[in-house]
Amino acid sequence: MLIEATCNQVNQFGGYTGMTPAAFVSFVEEIALDEGVSRDQIIFGGDHLGPNPWRKEPAEIALKKASDMVEAYVAAGFGKIHIDASMGCAGEPTALDDRTVADRAALLCSVAEAAAARAEMPAPVYILGTEVPVPGGADHALSTVAPTEREAARETIAVHRAAFDVAGLGPAFDRVIAFVVQPGVEFGSDNVIAYDPPRAAALSSLLNDEPALVFEAHSTDYQTEEALASLVSDGFPILKVGPGLTFAYREALYALDLIASDLVPGYGERPLAKAIEALMVQSPANWSGYYHGDETSLRIQRHFSYSDRIRYYWTRPEAEAAVTALLSALEGTRIPETVLHQYLPQIDQVNASGPIDILIAAVDQVLAVYDNATLAVH
Repeated sequence: MLIEATCNQVNQFGGYTGMTPAAFVSFVEEIALDEGVSRDQIIFGGDHLGPNPWRKEPAEIALKKASDMVEAYVAAGFGKIHIDASMGCAGEPTALDDRTVADRAALLCSVAEAAAARAEMPAPVYILGTEVPVPGGADHALSTVAPTEREAARETIAVHRAAFDVAGLGPAFDRVIAFVVQPGVEFGSDNVIAYDPPRAAALSSLLNDEPALVFEAHSTDYQTEEALASLVSDGFPILKVGPGLTFAYREALYALDLIASDLVPGYGERPLAKAIEALMVQSPANWSGYYHGDETSLRIQRHFSYSDRIRYYWTRPEAEAAVTALLSALEGTRIPETVLHQYLPQIDQVNASGPIDILIAAVDQVLAVYDNATLAVH
């Protein structure tokens, strides 16, 4: 399994999770140990590693902090590094030209190479390129998303290859396994732009000229199994998913909240959902820039949006307390098959009778779509 952390989530200063790269690795390894998963089954990836967290600062300062972050990621054991230096810093254009982006990517790559050598760790593999959907989903309604133009992708690859050669990083470029491009997939608050293979055919054909490379697809959340299989067969074997998993987790939690309301005397009427609503209204910073409309629309989006900004709240003490209360209320309670079918018809009761099993099964079903999509191709 490939597990990634982004520059905003995890960095040398803690990011918004409060975890450094080393702490994130330890966090995942503890879970793996509990689940009996071997460490060598896990690949750690760093996503969008570059100046993005500090882009409001001068470039020299932002790049120094980005370099320190890359060093921390590599030293912690992250073996897949996506370098993203595409954003302008203070006083610069929002989007930089390809040459500047490539030169800065080469600088960060040199830091990663040196960090791996000092730590006596295997040299990382790299992901380059930055034409990706908006992190966390679009903040406005979408009807279509254009795939990256073939010639634009070709130029991006060529400019990066040249910059790495000038910097003496030819061997490192040989370990570039993928470029990030836009295949034409995205999700908004309440709609999904499905993958359309013919629209991306010209882009995919570029890989015929670059047999050592593949493409990496971001924001593949909520795509069908057929669409994901098409992405893989068209040269996008690295499929990134995040909110699609946490959406399934939230969906199952809310269903259990309703089940407990029906089955457990004294539990109350959807106390989990009410606690989350109060928390999100009290602390709107993680959703207010993404959701729009009147009060009813905002309330619906807070809880049911594909963007799933609710995921930023589950580690808050109030949310953790509400989840704990829900799981405690259902502990030892038999959920009748008919009740489970009412609220979670997709869950197989034979394999998921308790609340924890149900939560895991809900997430597993999403992961199974990805697994089946790759198996269908290979």
